[in-house]
Amino acid sequence: MKLVLATGSRHKLREFGVLVAPHVLEPLADGIDLGPEIGLTFAENALGKAVVAARAIGAPAIGDDSGIQADALGGAPGIYSRRYAGETATDAENLAKLIREAPAGSGLAYVCALAFVDPGTGEEIVFEGRCTGRMSDTPRGEGGFGYDPVFIPDDGRGGLTMAELSDAEKHAISHRGRAVRALLAWLDSSGR
Repeated sequence: MKLVLATGSRHKLREFGVLVAPHVLEPLADGIDLGPEIGLTFAENALGKAVVAARAIGAPAIGDDSGIQADALGGAPGIYSRRYAGETATDAENLAKLIREAPAGSGLAYVCALAFVDPGTGEEIVFEGRCTGRMSDTPRGEGGFGYDPVFIPDDGRGGLTMAELSDAEKHAISHRGRAVRALLAWLDSSGR
């Protein structure tokens, strides 16, 4: 099955492309405006993106919203993870702000809501994946992106950050990996 990912992020497109195999993931066509994220939850934002994309292309689409929640910050940055240090903040600026505000060793959780929308059948379903961990004392690793250099997953290998894990190790435990596996299980069970 061909799926369109409602995102402009090349990092997400690459990561999801690996995760959805054997299904084929296609980028969203240029010129389709997904609009602002106005939902109050990851699920609302993911569904909003998938609905807009599916309607625009007239075919099934998936949309995600994901981010990090810090226990020490009452769950922030949450749905504001991509713009935690400001609307035009870079990954490095967002990471620096989290490092300043969340103490080493404090609890973290990555959350991914992944919505599937089929305009032909009217199906709209959201899957969620979570990965819990803790804050590293310093950023480590060259892999991944975003907050990965400070995220030590609870079920990772030997206290390594997500940025230090291989892609295969990361995909096996990540929030996106878990959400995608739930989507794929549903697609398989529904005969797609």
